[in-house]
Amino acid sequence: MKKVAFICVHNSCRSQMAEALGKHFASDVFESYSAGTQTKPQINPDAVRIIKTCYGIDMSLQYSKLLSDIPEPDIAISMGCNVACPFIGRDFDDHWAIEDPTGCDDQAFIAAAKQIERNILALRKALAAQEP
Repeated sequence: MKKVAFICVHNSCRSQMAEALGKHFASDVFESYSAGTQTKPQINPDAVRIIKTCYGIDMSLQYSKLLSDIPEPDIAISMGCNVACPFIGRDFDDHWAIEDPTGCDDQAFIAAAKQIERNILALRKALAAQEP
């Protein structure tokens, strides 16, 4: 089974939501991980709340991780950094260009989560089609 890493600088919001939604929607096709080139003391509480409210997924035990804390991914996806994407020692396989909702209202978090969901489902479909 392929390992997919969702990566952003701090691993505290979008990449964490992608890890949770990947596990929820696609664990039968790929393993989901998230990481960053830096960490935060906690993941974004608004992301935790929105994912719980919209999907019933509890992210409260997730934590910010460095790239060295996860297995070597088969697929690395950047979440779309507004300034510069982190350097991870290899090219990204995809850039999702999802706006960081940090500091915004709930609608921005919901929009980010829904875009991540659509991307996860498309990735799941593409990877499932590659299986023998």
